[in-house]
Amino acid sequence: MVSIPFSGPRRLRLLYRLHAFVAVRARAAGGFRYAPEPRTVGEAARGRQLLAGNLLFGGHLVEAPGLTPWDIDPPGPGFAAEAQGFTWLDDLYAVGDDRARETARRWTMDWIARFGAGQGPGWTPQLTARRVIRQINHALFLLRGQGRDVSEPFYRALGRQTTFLARSWRATPPGLPRIEALTGTIHAGLSLLGMDDHVGPAIEALCREAETVITDRGGVPSRNPEELLEILTLLNWAVLAIRAAERPVPEVLLTAIAAIVPNLRALRHADGGLARFHGGGRGGFGRVDQALADAAVRAQPRRHGLHMGYARLVAGRTTLILDAGRPPSGACAVTAHASTLAFELTSGRRPLIVNAGSGRSFGPDWRRAGRITGSHSTLGLDLWSSSRFLPGRSETDPEPLAEGPVKVDYEITSHDGIARIEASHDGYRRRFGLLHGRTLDLTHTGRELSGVDFLAALSGGDKALFDTAMDEHALQGLPFAVRFHLHPEAQAELDLGGRAVSIALKSGEVWVLRHDSACDLAVAPSVYLETGRLRPRATQQVVLSGRAMSYATQVRWSLAKVQDTPNATRDLAAVNAE
Repeated sequence: MVSIPFSGPRRLRLLYRLHAFVAVRARAAGGFRYAPEPRTVGEAARGRQLLAGNLLFGGHLVEAPGLTPWDIDPPGPGFAAEAQGFTWLDDLYAVGDDRARETARRWTMDWIARFGAGQGPGWTPQLTARRVIRQINHALFLLRGQGRDVSEPFYRALGRQTTFLARSWRATPPGLPRIEALTGTIHAGLSLLGMDDHVGPAIEALCREAETVITDRGGVPSRNPEELLEILTLLNWAVLAIRAAERPVPEVLLTAIAAIVPNLRALRHADGGLARFHGGGRGGFGRVDQALADAAVRAQPRRHGLHMGYARLVAGRTTLILDAGRPPSGACAVTAHASTLAFELTSGRRPLIVNAGSGRSFGPDWRRAGRITGSHSTLGLDLWSSSRFLPGRSETDPEPLAEGPVKVDYEITSHDGIARIEASHDGYRRRFGLLHGRTLDLTHTGRELSGVDFLAALSGGDKALFDTAMDEHALQGLPFAVRFHLHPEAQAELDLGGRAVSIALKSGEVWVLRHDSACDLAVAPSVYLETGRLRPRATQQVVLSGRAMSYATQVRWSLAKVQDTPNATRDLAAVNAE
């Protein structure tokens, strides 16, 4: 391989350009070995927006009726990356009519004309793999009724991209990016005639990567549930492609899939979406169910113990997922959130208590805001996060999470129809000498959640640190707040003269939050950071605020369902209408 006398991103860009230059001279693919199946299906609503000329990529909306994405000067790198990744092809396929087919074909052929010879920002291994998988999946959709003037450049472009992937995947960062690049290589090499020389090395490398990235407990170092979903999806696609080619499936891949499935089931809420922690979103509609179905593994979550550092309680129609693990470290520290002991709660098909989520698609300021403890449904102390953030290399680089909890304890028990999580962390000990503990009790009906949050200074040294912090606050106590961030479709208002908060869901359910401590109860503004939206969504949060005046402070609260959904099918009807 040619040595490039640079380091970092510039070296990678030059390396990718070199591989693209060589790949352009590769032979065209000779057609398909078997009829490709569309394993990636998007959302028809997004497809109809694309047909109307509303291009929402990377958090940027461009209104461009009649134009292709390549006619547009990208308003940001996220826009260009999403366009070059061709996930929009899934959405147009979901519409499926003649107009969608013609638009998909026109956009694809325009990309080939402009960028098919190795130019443009899309020639990175991860984007190329994403694009090739979609082009193969929807090839019949694109080529139906077309002659050689369309099929020949299409197969030539696929051959070039497959060769590029086979040469460049080694330069891809380990983890999800490399797994995606390798899966694309395998998928293309097995699907296309004349590309099978690339398959063997890619399968071997994917096995090594799966062994390295997937822990023996079926987790990933980032503790990002959505990343775990993406990896399972890619491994499923690789296995399905190997089976379709009638090749033996390596046991390593099957073992990795079998280890992931129980975790993914544990991290799925009752509505089918994932818990939103450490930069992950809820996953595309139906994505989790599809990945679990493709995996064909029946293993269920463990009744006790953690799943990738998360504890789970399920009762009736209620699901609760709590972050009971140490924050990710090492290379994953730049995407980690200060979310220790935060929880999310979903009632049936309606999210109720949430975390603010990842704001990375809205710029560095929102990305930072989404990572602090105050953006999660847990206790925050004196405006501090339970983990601190080190300065990034520049203002736009993510700050690594550091100085977080060293010790996070938990216990999950069940007694007399009550499921209980008891957990604690020492993230505030270094600065304030305080341990944060949380106990959550969920009744067997799922209709009532009782919680206790406490702050305690246990040792002599901890009490000395607390005394020093009290002196800094003029002996007025250390301010704390227990936050319950609400989903945008939940509406809260103070009730009972300010002693309770009623929370109404669109399904007609009503929940009431009460407390019996010396705290102030308020409903305050909040935000819901959701990838794919133009801007953060306004929502609310319930805040229990007070001051820690002694070595032990305790806050008791409860969240109870006081009104059921009037019509048992209303949730389903509302989802179908959305």
